[in-house]
Amino acid sequence: MNLTERTKYIDQKLEELYPNPPIPLNHQSPYTLLIAVLLSAQCTDARVNKVTPALFRLASIPEKMAKQTIEEIDEIVRPCGLAPRKAKAIHQLSIILMKEHRGQVPQSLEELEKLPGVGHKTASVVMSQAFGVPSFPVDTHIHRLAQRWKLTNGKNVTQTEKDLKRHFAKERWNSLHLQIIYYGREHCPARACHGLECIICKTSFPTRKSRVKNRKA
Repeated sequence: MNLTERTKYIDQKLEELYPNPPIPLNHQSPYTLLIAVLLSAQCTDARVNKVTPALFRLASIPEKMAKQTIEEIDEIVRPCGLAPRKAKAIHQLSIILMKEHRGQVPQSLEELEKLPGVGHKTASVVMSQAFGVPSFPVDTHIHRLAQRWKLTNGKNVTQTEKDLKRHFAKERWNSLHLQIIYYGREHCPARACHGLECIICKTSFPTRKSRVKNRKA
């Protein structure tokens, strides 16, 4: 397959496997999604989903979260790792949302990226999943598969995002982001397949013999 054929096949196969991919992080609002995505850094979605019910019982809106102490937040989010930093970011961004955004999560990538603890990927996830704005957040699963499928040179996640946006139609970005994540977890994980075993890898590269060595994000 050439690049165009491979891109079309991957697009169709993922849509066939995951026609309505659910958002993996449990949330009730743009704010709770923002917090959940922030907590997911270097942590599994499953663990975040175990932690957030207690956190959102404590406070599920910026006004209430801003009134909590960092220590109270830290005690709950500790299982997610990097707890002191994440707890401080949650507290500070909640204060900023109250002071500068009337308690609302801004619907702007630039404004989101100004918030403590919110990088480009986190902001892109919120824009995509909370507001439906076409985005293509690149996590470790997407970065790995884009390399295995030769959709990018894997130089860094910024380049991978640009390459994927160029290859796929804009109206597919939000779904594809989730579909690739689910496919990576279920069929083409980091310590298996290696570009040789899953259906997409085998179909796209039937003569491939050697494992694909991935560049880390």
